[in-house]
Amino acid sequence: MSTDQTGQRVEVYPDREVIVEFDPDLTFECVDDCTWCCQHGVLLYDRDFLGLAERANLNESTTEFRGHDFVRREEKDREEHVAEDGAACYFLREDGLCALHAEHDWKPARCSVFPLAVTLEDGELHVDIRDSAHEHCEGLNVSERRVIDELDAFLPEILWELDNPDSDREL
Repeated sequence: MSTDQTGQRVEVYPDREVIVEFDPDLTFECVDDCTWCCQHGVLLYDRDFLGLAERANLNESTTEFRGHDFVRREEKDREEHVAEDGAACYFLREDGLCALHAEHDWKPARCSVFPLAVTLEDGELHVDIRDSAHEHCEGLNVSERRVIDELDAFLPEILWELDNPDSDREL
């Protein structure tokens, strides 16, 4: 591992590096009943779209917005696990679990990335913690699982293949 002026350079996969711009001691673990990250529309990269097609009806579960495919949000008939507008991810079950992850052991790349923010700067991937995660995510610094030690769990290899892996595009 080498360090440069903007952050710590970390090899995630062979010949696939990121520049880490968050505290290397930061820990993260999903906590029961949080589901904050599931209250947003999920951007689908092409490979995710094809993977989702193998597991769900795309006409029911996706929408297009500004030229990008997203898992759609839908109004839920409950008060838990929903955003202020009463909606959440199409695949968020009533028990607070993701149907795709729980039933298919699969999730879109953008879901894996959370709570990280990915940007491409000068041809290199930079990784930080989403600003909104500091305010809403209950899983930060509640476990021993250091994010920097498990970047491969958060950053699917597909991110290095994309022209625009920036994680700030939302529905």
